[in-house]
Amino acid sequence: MSVQAVPLAVELTGIEKRFPGVIANHDVDLRVRAGTIHAIVGENGAGKSTLMKTLYGMHQPEAGTIRVNGAEQHFKSPSDAIAVGIGMVHQHFMLADNLSVLENVILGLEPTVGGGRIDFGGARRRIEELATATGTTLDLDAPVSELGVGARQRVEIIKVLFRGARILILDEPTAVLVPQEVEELFENLGRLIADGATIIFISHKLDEVLAHADDITVIRQGTTVAEVKPADVDRAALGELMVGSELPSPEGRESPIADDVRLRVRNITVGKPGQRNVVEDVSFDIRSGEIVGIAGVEGNGQFELCEAILGQTEMLTGTIEVEGRDVTSEPTRTRRDCGLGYVPFDRHREALLLNMPLWENTLLGREDEAELARGPLVDTRSARADCVEIIDRFSVLTPGESVPAFALSGGNQQKLVVGRELSDRPRVLIAAHPTRGVDIGAQAAIWSEIRHARDAGLAVLLVSADLEELIGLSDTLKVMFDGRITATLDPANVTPAMLGSYMTGAVQEAS
Repeated sequence: MSVQAVPLAVELTGIEKRFPGVIANHDVDLRVRAGTIHAIVGENGAGKSTLMKTLYGMHQPEAGTIRVNGAEQHFKSPSDAIAVGIGMVHQHFMLADNLSVLENVILGLEPTVGGGRIDFGGARRRIEELATATGTTLDLDAPVSELGVGARQRVEIIKVLFRGARILILDEPTAVLVPQEVEELFENLGRLIADGATIIFISHKLDEVLAHADDITVIRQGTTVAEVKPADVDRAALGELMVGSELPSPEGRESPIADDVRLRVRNITVGKPGQRNVVEDVSFDIRSGEIVGIAGVEGNGQFELCEAILGQTEMLTGTIEVEGRDVTSEPTRTRRDCGLGYVPFDRHREALLLNMPLWENTLLGREDEAELARGPLVDTRSARADCVEIIDRFSVLTPGESVPAFALSGGNQQKLVVGRELSDRPRVLIAAHPTRGVDIGAQAAIWSEIRHARDAGLAVLLVSADLEELIGLSDTLKVMFDGRITATLDPANVTPAMLGSYMTGAVQEAS
């Protein structure tokens, strides 16, 4: 059956969207059949998120038409899109941590009763109805700050359904989910489809796209290059449509692990007196030329562990040594001077100044390096040249080093951050989700750079939600559950499904 033979929920024709110095979308076409799951794939910077933000009313196109359920639309804001039944769940969740689940769902659309009072009872009943219909389990009174990433995503989906959305846009919905959570997500989406909803999702995970999408649109360099059915392509063919090259693999390398310990962590415990510890008595070593992977569902202490090693979170107990030097009482600056590099969990909050130019972002934390300074001042020319080298080496798609960081796609922002940290030649690299949100070509480049640095003696602590990445790159795998290391595994003998079982606590290592 052809795409045109059934009713279309969404039809975009000739969409063009420009930003200063960048043509994000040019002559893009998209046809989404009602009651289907439609995937959009493409490289970082191809214009996928821009196109969806245009459909959601966050951007206004310079050219082209938007039709929703056959009617032409001219959205001036997301409110206009919501009014015709479109909802969007962004890659970076838009939730208020200090509010409860219920408060987040109704925020901005609070139902009221006589006297203008918020009708919390009515809202609760409606949310519970939506949760039951989609097979979703949520504690409506729980603070969002206490939720894991999978639960936060469920809140976001219920939030858009509460606003009447029948067309849901999901931007990288499985980026940080374990296999069991991915399965649950698509089961819930299947219930929505059965109820007449339409799903559009952006993804770099081609296996999931081929397994769950009814139709696939491929975007390259800002324009539509193909519309295909999953049955008509395999992973390799779809990857070639996206990037024009063979798909990468994180496997097939020998690790030259040396005897010297680059990072020694002993008995780290993090928490507040009187409260449950978020990290409990964690110890491990990482040697020169070794990659130790940490697997775990987000919220099980990985973030706090990394922050403690960096000196950004206070420890209740424990010691940290970098190449034999005890840095337990040293500030973050000293630890970085000793050779600690860090690719943070959240590039927006922790890694980038979004309104500043790229060359200033690649300078962050490196201002006093001799080759980038002129006495007490920054050598602007050298800093710009250094940024250009990083852009070229990591294939960051940008018009130049003076572009503000917010103008880059999420994947290109990630490549810039990884490039900055590796270019600083660290002795130990803490890499949290180093390829989150990047396309398969960029993923291959980052894997290659990490391997190259590892071969030169770099010690890596790798935290990732990409289980194939963890299994393929790590020499040793450790699982964190409820703040503890609950298993140490050989990557050669672990499958993603097995690892997911350890991560959710369904399986634990025998004592």
